[in-house]
Amino acid sequence: MNDDLDPQSDHSSDYLSHFQPQTQAQAQPRRPRGFAATAAAAAAATNSAGAVPSTAAAAASSGPAKGKREREKEKERTKLRERHRRAITSRMLAGLRQYGNFPLPARADMNDVLAALAREAGWVVETDGTTYRHSPPPSQLLAYPMRSVDSPLSTTSLKNSSVKGTLDSQPPSALRIDESLSPTSLDSVVIAEKETKNEKYSSTSPINSAECLEADQLIQDFRSTNNGNDFTGTPYVPVYVILATSTVNQFCQLVDPEGVRQELSHLQSLNVDGVVVECWWGIIEGWSPQKYIWSGYRDLFNIIREFKLKLQVVMAFHEYGGSESGDTMITLPRWVLEIGKENQDIFFTDREGRRNTECLSWGIDKERVLHGRTGIEVYFDLMRSFRTEFDDLFSEGIICALEIGLGASGELKYPSFPERMGWRYPGVGEFQCYDKYLLQSLRKAAKLRGHSLWARGPDNAGHYNSRPHETGFFCERGDYDSYYGRFFLHWYGQMLIDHVDNVLSLASLAFEETNIIVKVPAVYWWYRTPSHAAELTSGYYNPTNQDGYSPVFEVLKKYSVTVKFVCSGLHMSSQDIDEAFADPEGLCWQVFNSAWDRGLAIAGENAETCHREGHMKLVEMAKPRNDPDRRQFSFFVYRQPSLVQGTMCFSELDDLIKSMHGEIVGDLVS
Repeated sequence: MNDDLDPQSDHSSDYLSHFQPQTQAQAQPRRPRGFAATAAAAAAATNSAGAVPSTAAAAASSGPAKGKREREKEKERTKLRERHRRAITSRMLAGLRQYGNFPLPARADMNDVLAALAREAGWVVETDGTTYRHSPPPSQLLAYPMRSVDSPLSTTSLKNSSVKGTLDSQPPSALRIDESLSPTSLDSVVIAEKETKNEKYSSTSPINSAECLEADQLIQDFRSTNNGNDFTGTPYVPVYVILATSTVNQFCQLVDPEGVRQELSHLQSLNVDGVVVECWWGIIEGWSPQKYIWSGYRDLFNIIREFKLKLQVVMAFHEYGGSESGDTMITLPRWVLEIGKENQDIFFTDREGRRNTECLSWGIDKERVLHGRTGIEVYFDLMRSFRTEFDDLFSEGIICALEIGLGASGELKYPSFPERMGWRYPGVGEFQCYDKYLLQSLRKAAKLRGHSLWARGPDNAGHYNSRPHETGFFCERGDYDSYYGRFFLHWYGQMLIDHVDNVLSLASLAFEETNIIVKVPAVYWWYRTPSHAAELTSGYYNPTNQDGYSPVFEVLKKYSVTVKFVCSGLHMSSQDIDEAFADPEGLCWQVFNSAWDRGLAIAGENAETCHREGHMKLVEMAKPRNDPDRRQFSFFVYRQPSLVQGTMCFSELDDLIKSMHGEIVGDLVS
């Protein structure tokens, strides 16, 4: 879409003028023909010899200008209609993903929707569009349970979609799709060549007839009968477990070597594929610049080598601590905090001027304010030191991947939801762009755009715990979609893109031929609102009429990274989802498809939970059964707090690992 279109302007008069017939004055003059043309030519010659009438001159001068204005108006009307159509389509696709669990691409078309409906109903849809249905065995036909007509799914199902087919064991027959239907309509009808009734569903009650079953009911019954909780024979997804942060203390000493061996022995008995260790910048370079201490991590890695487990290492350039971490608190290096006392603008800053010391501002990525080094030079020096120190582990293949911390919580995002500032879910958060270095970048961008007054953050975006409808910026038809709003959000998101590009360009030099991982956040609340407010403050310009993940993943594609997505929000109740207009699964599929479309590998990480039902959903997400391309996670990372203290849910983890590995397990849902 053209980002110069302002949806806040009143286009009602444009719509009326577009659909009303033109008046005689507005109509274009018809070209004379035959004798009339000869007479007109003669009259023109006569006028050219004398004075041109004033009315003719005015018409000649205003004609082209008027025609141009009409064309511009029609172009604007077309843009507005297209934007409105895309917004409706986006909401419908979001409903399919949320309530039907359809793995639709981020920019799905009608063919994708029809194919998904047909596959869920038990049909086979090939890549060239050939569609047919395999004949199920008679025993399977009896397995379909009947639903009551007051099924709760019927209130959220695709009631306008009519799927007519047979459930008998006839030979496969091709589908005929009515080509007269509009390709943009979601009410297209799929008609089978044979519409004979299934005697298995015959009953004296009309409620139990096959014709009374809605499409969503058949789909749900198909899932419950065939999927179950048995993942035997499904693809193998490696599982890694994150070791506790307190394993190495702030003096870079291994706290309890024997306790670590005991925990690794338990993990090895569960057949985990490897472990994940977070290497903290505040520990390694904690006391003096360019003085790196690796002794505690060396001891830990040697123990991991004894158990012959694969190792993923996280370069953690952020702060760790808070209520969820107990007594453990890891700050940024002390010498960095000392610099911050004199120059607080090295930290992210909100509109009220409060500084966030969780990580360094991206505004100093290329500013020599860290004892003569820039932000990205500091990151590169630590990564290069790690690569040199543990060269033997790289050579032996024990270290198989490096995750690069790129923002708050190690995720690629702004620290827009800090609990220390009072944020609570589901607040929209605040923009973090008010340090002097980011404001300089904003002023430069506004000047290049020709609007110096735009060199400011929005003044009506609310506060950390605001709701979108309570603000003038994020509300429906709010300033987020104005000329200024689009400029600011594009700049804000571009700073995130530039940061990941700068850091990964050096990380790829430090870790050649090593898999690099980037952690992408799951900001799913307010996903079903037009503005996607929480995603905007975190740096992803992803409103209804934009795709904020594609430009980010285009940069990740340059470095062939693995995208690790935090699979959170899966345990939310319907009330919590509706209250925050959340859509965790819809966001997941947008991120997954955007990465898969660019050939990027996807990995997953759970939230800190230990629930069997949540594990079931994680496995379904890691290797979706109904994905025609049979794509899956390249690995899965299990995060459990206080691992060394022995509070790990080993029984649940055992079930999760066996499910991820495609082995026989019992029901995961208690």
